Amino acid sequence: MDHIQPVIKPSFTASLSLAVLIILTISVSIIGFGAVPHLPILAAILLLIGYGLFRKVPYRTLQEGMTEGAGAGMGAVFLFFFIGMLISSWMMSGTIPSLINAGFQLITPTYFYAIAFTVTAIIGISIGSSLTTVATVGVALLSMAGVLGLSPAIAAGAIVSGAFFGDKMSPLSDTTNLASSLVGVDLFAHIRNMMWTTVPAFVLSFIIFAILSPAADGAKMDTIHSFREALIETGLVHWVSFVPLVLLIALTLMKVPALLTLAGSTASAVAVGCGLHPYSASEVFGILFGGFVSETGVEAVDSLLTRGGISSMFFTITLVVLALTMGGLLFKLGIVQTLLARVEQSLRTAGSVIGASAATAVSINVLIGEQYLSILLTGQAFQGQFKKLGLASKNLSRVMEDAGTVVNPLVPWSVCGIFIADVLGVPVADYFGFALFCLFSPVLTILFSLTGKTLTYDRESA
Repeated sequence: MDHIQPVIKPSFTASLSLAVLIILTISVSIIGFGAVPHLPILAAILLLIGYGLFRKVPYRTLQEGMTEGAGAGMGAVFLFFFIGMLISSWMMSGTIPSLINAGFQLITPTYFYAIAFTVTAIIGISIGSSLTTVATVGVALLSMAGVLGLSPAIAAGAIVSGAFFGDKMSPLSDTTNLASSLVGVDLFAHIRNMMWTTVPAFVLSFIIFAILSPAADGAKMDTIHSFREALIETGLVHWVSFVPLVLLIALTLMKVPALLTLAGSTASAVAVGCGLHPYSASEVFGILFGGFVSETGVEAVDSLLTRGGISSMFFTITLVVLALTMGGLLFKLGIVQTLLARVEQSLRTAGSVIGASAATAVSINVLIGEQYLSILLTGQAFQGQFKKLGLASKNLSRVMEDAGTVVNPLVPWSVCGIFIADVLGVPVADYFGFALFCLFSPVLTILFSLTGKTLTYDRESA
């Protein structure tokens, strides 16, 4: 968004005051009154329009800034449409149910925390949603921990860690697609680049969870067995259901553009689904738009499998458009440029820029409690700084995930923190120290930036 040219040059005091006022408006609305983020962002847009008119900026110019800002997210919007269809098609083909069933086969009483972390990671990657993973499989695993007499805090930390690993690394995740699209990075190039920090964070977390896990014998596995039985009874668990996944991986390795990869995997999933079950054309169209609806009668299974469809992405799409519209105004009115100019002298090295962007992502999570805004505002603010230093944009998209996406569940008043604490019945303060993957990710991204390791420059990314 750094291509948007400012039409005025506000003072640092005015810029800082407006930024603080916007942050307060959004944070108080979300945290204090439980508002969805769309409404306070709309209020912030009106505030910026009012400031622009006060500074004698023509409304048409302000409208151009809004349009330019929203236009920066069109790549993500198109991907979101295909993600919605991919998720629903993977449900009807049995791809996601088969992956979940495979994950549950790993569950044993021994090394429970490490296995819970691994299983939620697998399922998180499969469905691309951390909160859905926590609310379904996570609840089942926490119940098992209770039966085994294990620590609910450590179990919750393992569940949250695995779920957000999956959310971060899944091509189905809206935050993953948002981070890559916002700075113009190919989805799968973004995922590959995140492995530099994500794999070490995963390995460290797994080792610690394994050490923390007590050896247990004679455990009751009734919860897991009943869950697996309900999955198998749906008729969706089948070896041929892995074909769409194999195709997705193959197209990714062939470096086919993300949109075409998602479209190809969706088409194969529809073919597999129609081959296994007698779906009519009208039912297929209904599933692709409205999502797959599971009717097993087992609430936990139905909650996990009822997902997807284009309509499921509308919340995210509208939020992205509004946040980018606000960002367009912030740039058009010169507010972001003025704030960055004050700290620009200290941002002369890769380590300082990455550290500042990571700190910004964490701060927005803490102040506003919204991971989407953490990704959006960090990307908008620092894209120009990364380009000035010749750093490839995928370095920024990685920071946005390492310090944005996975930090949100660590904040008690954040959207994810409130949801997880309510669903699992474990306060954020209790599982905070055990959400190891979420803690390691921002630390590793900063450490690697200071050493210069894993960083890619534009001349290397061709």
